[in-house]
Amino acid sequence: MLDKEFSFYLAHQNELLPKYENQYIAIVGDQVVGAYPTASEALYESDAKYAPGTCLIQLCTPGNGAYSVRAYSRVCY
Repeated sequence: MLDKEFSFYLAHQNELLPKYENQYIAIVGDQVVGAYPTASEALYESDAKYAPGTCLIQLCTPGNGAYSVRAYSRVCY
């Protein structure tokens, strides 16, 4: 649903870092439409301006730590 926005972030991550590092950025299409110090502020402000499901909120940090998930299980098959 937000593939275009996430692809934009990945393609421009290094360019966005100097301006937005450690901020939550709101992306619509291929534009950064806001930058916020907290995720809750980013969500609140973006929900007021854009339709649900049309705005990506992404923490702007170097590397893939802000968008990678590692899952561990103690279950062994």
